[in-house]
Amino acid sequence: MDALNSTLQPYTASLPPPFRNLGLSLLGPHCYTTLILHLNPYNPPCLTLALSKTLGIAIVAGSAVVKIPQILKLLTSQSAAGVSFLSYALETASLVTTLAYSARNGFPFSTYGETALIAVQNVVICLLVLRYSGNTLGSAGFVGALVAAGWALQDSKIVDGGMLKWAQAAAGVVGAGSKLPQVLMVWREGGTGVLSAFAVFNYLVGSLSRIFTTVQEVDDPLILYGFVAGFVLNAVLAGQMVWVLPFHSHSPRPPHF
Repeated sequence: MDALNSTLQPYTASLPPPFRNLGLSLLGPHCYTTLILHLNPYNPPCLTLALSKTLGIAIVAGSAVVKIPQILKLLTSQSAAGVSFLSYALETASLVTTLAYSARNGFPFSTYGETALIAVQNVVICLLVLRYSGNTLGSAGFVGALVAAGWALQDSKIVDGGMLKWAQAAAGVVGAGSKLPQVLMVWREGGTGVLSAFAVFNYLVGSLSRIFTTVQEVDDPLILYGFVAGFVLNAVLAGQMVWVLPFHSHSPRPPHF
């Protein structure tokens, strides 16, 4: 280790400013010095922090594409069979609230950045489900309600800190409960239709990883409990993806809300 450190330290000590600044912002001066400059891996708190930051960045990066397979399946099949609009709409409302709550409380972006990316993809999915369910007129109302809610939650003059805490507590319940309509739809239909297994299982892994990063970096039970409850119901939905055979139907189905 001494020989390796002596070889690598000249490089870690002369990192370009953008990389050095990024490392300092993520790890802080102490852990950056310990892990990067001194190359000392025998510091459990700093290693835990580094792992949490790495997972957080990976979750944010992965969230940019986690729902793309579901969007593609909807576009390809031209059907919303097996996909619950209510489930995605409730989840989106929860994500918008969590995004505002985390941003206004100054939490590290690596602990909540994926909420914005997933929310955008959810909006696309909701609009496609409405379209293929024959309810295109509801699209404008859905988007308008989200924009109005997001605007209000970001403005402390409209929603003060106390109200925002209550909103986040409700968002945790709504976010967890948003999986129930999808679980019930799969149970009722006897299959998963065009529901994307990739999205479901990646979301399951992401929610588990988010529990770890929240415990390490965010001292807020409102955020933690929401992720724990969401993971449990994500696990139920993932179990359905494994055990329930997807149905294959090209005939239009009635809208599900």
